Amino acid sequence: MAAIDLALAQKRELPLKISKELCAGRTYIVTGANVGLGLEAARHLVGVGAGKIIMAVRNIEAGEAAKESIEASTGIKDVAEVWHLDLSRYESVRAFAFKAIETLDRIEAVIENAAVASLDGKAEGHHIVLTVNVISTFLLAILLLPKLRTDSAKFGYSPRLSIVSSGTGLDLGEYWAKISEDPIVNMDADDALGMNSYPASKLMEILAVREIAKQLPVATGGVIIHTINPGLCETSLSRNAPQSFKDHLKDMWAQCGRTAECGSRTLLAGGVAGKDSHGSYMDDCVPSDNLIPSWIDDTAGAQAWNSIVKELEKIEPGCVSKALK
Repeated sequence: MAAIDLALAQKRELPLKISKELCAGRTYIVTGANVGLGLEAARHLVGVGAGKIIMAVRNIEAGEAAKESIEASTGIKDVAEVWHLDLSRYESVRAFAFKAIETLDRIEAVIENAAVASLDGKAEGHHIVLTVNVISTFLLAILLLPKLRTDSAKFGYSPRLSIVSSGTGLDLGEYWAKISEDPIVNMDADDALGMNSYPASKLMEILAVREIAKQLPVATGGVIIHTINPGLCETSLSRNAPQSFKDHLKDMWAQCGRTAECGSRTLLAGGVAGKDSHGSYMDDCVPSDNLIPSWIDDTAGAQAWNSIVKELEKIEPGCVSKALK
């Protein structure tokens, strides 16, 4: 079923799978936490008694305003912390990861929600959508994985690493065939990337997570990693899109769009999902690999991951083997 058909058929009410019993006293990292899905996920986690919420944001002022909003709505202070993270700069990703490793006793879940949808622009020598949604997203994951694995062994639980993706990438089989040999290089070279940029970056996330999970089973690594499709939600993600596309989205939102609060429930479900979600594509808060088209196979996963690894090793030599060995 095409992604647009899935969006039109999506549920507008979803279960809230977190609770005080599951989350009390625990530590969570949520990126892109000052607006939309990330903000609402952080608000829910504070509300159910989490011990510490790291709100990773590019704009500290906006992050502090979001934190004040959470404290006002929950009546709970001194739980949410605002940390700087700019995914368009690798040095910022490094600094954030090293701070988390050095200062957080343990991490229950990392919810990588931050993303951009832009038709043009460059960052760190790549199309900005590739830099933010793919390379920096996996750089953060790989840098934090050794810490998550150590926490798992030390404390006897399975940290979650959730990559917020999208079903929009599932319709790109024909495009994937053109770029699959080295997708990052080929997408950067595609002058007509345009509207394919965001869904292609989300496809890369799905493929890479499937490959990482294959290389690092839960029994070996102790960490549960998956991708999450939050569905079509009323957020500011499309703010840089052409007006015609914004108008189209507005019409779709009216038909089937989820609120940011409802969409955030998919992120929270990932943060407490079981071992059956490892490597999976989660939709409507549950593992839904039945929605993955047949052309998304082990070969595609290896191609996507190998392309990403080449970039990660340029940025932080040895980081991938350290995380996955």
